[in-house]
Amino acid sequence: MAREKGERGDRDRQPRERDREESELIEKLVSINRVAKVVKGGRRFGFAALVVVGDGKGRVGVGSGKAREVPEAIRKATDQAKRTMIRVPLREARTLHHDVQGHYGAGRVVLRAAPGGTGIIAGGPMRAIFEALGVQDVVTKSIGTSNPHNMIKATFDALIQVVSPRVVAARRGRRVSDILGRRETAAEPKEAVANA
Repeated sequence: MAREKGERGDRDRQPRERDREESELIEKLVSINRVAKVVKGGRRFGFAALVVVGDGKGRVGVGSGKAREVPEAIRKATDQAKRTMIRVPLREARTLHHDVQGHYGAGRVVLRAAPGGTGIIAGGPMRAIFEALGVQDVVTKSIGTSNPHNMIKATFDALIQVVSPRVVAARRGRRVSDILGRRETAAEPKEAVANA
């Protein structure tokens, strides 16, 4: 009997924690578009929404939803964005680890890591992604289409390719200092030759 009450207590606690996590999410409405469905009696109008959701700590997702009313379309898009969140490793919790390119259809994007104080240099849909992701310093360039759907999917294609030095070191079977310290070790012999 006591065990059952304990189990129920755990079940009750889990949804509350989930609600708290969801309330901390940053939601950005990227675009809203009026769409029409042609039927026998004429046209039926609806709305398509594109929403970006992130926690500001390295997780971000995108979703799209259609409905007859704007709030319902936004709700559907937000729910889909929460289900499709990805984790992106960030350097010093403010920028990307390395430069990366992504593409989707005619949309191409270039994302570059930036020094502190640079800010988010990005336009439109890409700015919403980085604000929701929690990135503070990044320089981006969008090449090709300005369609928000393609730009966002190209940006996500690039973000999926970002890897941290820890993952690279584990994959190569080395230490992180070996990978990051290569530049310093290459510069040391030149200094030794200059001093000799």
